[in-house]
Amino acid sequence: MSLRIYNTLTRALEEFSPIEAGHVRMYVCGITVYDLCHVGHARAYVAFDVVRRWLEASGCRVTFVRNITDIDDKIIRRAVENGETVRSLTDRMIAEMYRDFDALDIGRPTHEPRATEYVPQMLDIVRKLESKGLAYQANGDVNYAVRRFPGYGKLSGKTLDELHAGERVAVAEGKEDPLDFALWKAAKPDEPADAQWDSGYGRGRPGWHIECSAMSCALLGNTFDIHGGGADLQFPHHENEIAQSEGANGVPLANVWMHNGFVNIDNEKMSKSLGNFFTVRDVLRKFDPQTLRFFIVRSHYRSPINYSDVHLEDARAALKRLYTALDAVPPAGVTVDWDEPYAARFKAAMDNDFGTPDAVAVLFELAAEANRTRSPERAGLLKALGATLGILQGEPKAFLRAGASLDEATIQERIAARAAAKKAKDFAEADRIRQELLAQGIVLKDSAAGTTWEAAQ
Repeated sequence: MSLRIYNTLTRALEEFSPIEAGHVRMYVCGITVYDLCHVGHARAYVAFDVVRRWLEASGCRVTFVRNITDIDDKIIRRAVENGETVRSLTDRMIAEMYRDFDALDIGRPTHEPRATEYVPQMLDIVRKLESKGLAYQANGDVNYAVRRFPGYGKLSGKTLDELHAGERVAVAEGKEDPLDFALWKAAKPDEPADAQWDSGYGRGRPGWHIECSAMSCALLGNTFDIHGGGADLQFPHHENEIAQSEGANGVPLANVWMHNGFVNIDNEKMSKSLGNFFTVRDVLRKFDPQTLRFFIVRSHYRSPINYSDVHLEDARAALKRLYTALDAVPPAGVTVDWDEPYAARFKAAMDNDFGTPDAVAVLFELAAEANRTRSPERAGLLKALGATLGILQGEPKAFLRAGASLDEATIQERIAARAAAKKAKDFAEADRIRQELLAQGIVLKDSAAGTTWEAAQ
């Protein structure tokens, strides 16, 4: 492979070589399912969907694990507030997650474990850590002793004295150090029965971080190729995963750590705590799913992106240019020849840490070439390369006409009336009809083949 990936762990761009030739094992931290997905989720999971697609396009078999966190403080709190069981809440939110992910054409992972299915594996890790002196019991909880793990801080690049407990790490009585975190939490009297499991430490539930350690190692082995997630997970979540997994197993957890950038609103990180977030459902009321996906894909996965309606409108206009080329020149079915100049430049961009901005630039050059030459093969290559990014797979006319305020029959009747006016040399009437349709969001396009239309937005 000629792929290079930026490794957060080493802070360097590295040649990627999977542990097993031709087979990539990748784990991405999934959603805590207590509410609807927001744009930050969309950004992360579209980004890693593109990673997976490119690895497969490069000839690799990918075993992709993306977990579901279905037990957590926030889940318990929301279920109690709603007066429903934890399982009822999480099943409902998982269904809503699929609805959003399917709309954005985010592929299903090879394995999608739910944390509640892996509690025995979590307890095995806790017992290993305790036996090695890396964990201790306190008030019914079991905590990880951060200062006893020599490598702590290597992912975030900070010393122990520089680090502070993350927002999910509560400083509780019985901890030896504020940075210590819970591996197992004792059951509380006000917590529902379906949020508790029996263990050698008494009734309780796992801490958040131990969940991913158990699921990733159970499904991918103690060391795998790529671990991914949002930049906000780098510390403490991923740092703690390393401490737990490597403390228990004595081998590196993942060879490459990838982190996608934040979504910003007016240059401030989007977050639920700040109240400046948009759900995917909110966005899809105004914009189609392909536009949202394209908005995400055309930025590099490690860069922050600024969300706004203006940027979404610009993304839609740009995507329309690509679909217009496919509409004008029906694409031929092609098998990508990666030595072909356009394909080779696209590949070079993607092999450079999944460089989607440069790859998208190649698509626009290819669209212009397809328009100029009227080549079905060029249009076919445009569509085939777009597939590796999860775009341009829809029917072009359907995309270009989506959101029209008038039905097809009415528009065609007005086009015919305009044609009749032009034939009668009543150009004022012809212009009036054009402007009338434009006012209703319908753009007419004249060519030697006749008049076609598309939606203005």
